[in-house]
Amino acid sequence: MTETQRTAPEDDAVLTRIGQAVMLHRGGDREEARNRLALLWRELGRDGAPFHRCALAHYMADTQDDPDDELIWDLLALGAADGLTGGRGADAGAGERRPGADEVRALYPSLHLNLAVDYVKLGREDAARGQLALARASAGALGEDPHGDGVRAAIARLSLRLEGAA
Repeated sequence: MTETQRTAPEDDAVLTRIGQAVMLHRGGDREEARNRLALLWRELGRDGAPFHRCALAHYMADTQDDPDDELIWDLLALGAADGLTGGRGADAGAGERRPGADEVRALYPSLHLNLAVDYVKLGREDAARGQLALARASAGALGEDPHGDGVRAAIARLSLRLEGAA
């Protein structure tokens, strides 16, 4: 499970359903995972809780076959995370877990890294470098745990890849 899912309360049914779809995806059933996440996305709607929308879009991106579609979902995840930092997003909906400020900040390195990878896949190295710089700049919010270590290592690998392409 990811950091988001490990810290979710047991009664958060939306995150449980997202986690089940992620397990399907990791088990090799990409299409069923995508179908379940799409159904949940429709259920949440545009006014769904930003934390749920962020987590769902983040994982939905991973199930996409087309890099353009992956980029769209990763942009939706980033937009939902931005909704957690103020305005309407600061007020959790009914049944939604309220992430702390540190947890919200810890989302950004992975979100920006995913966008950087998307842009690399699309041959947009300048955009990838911009997102990678944002991932690197926000990496201080990551915990000293396997998830944080993994994101930092992925940032370093992509940095080396993009430096070689420059």
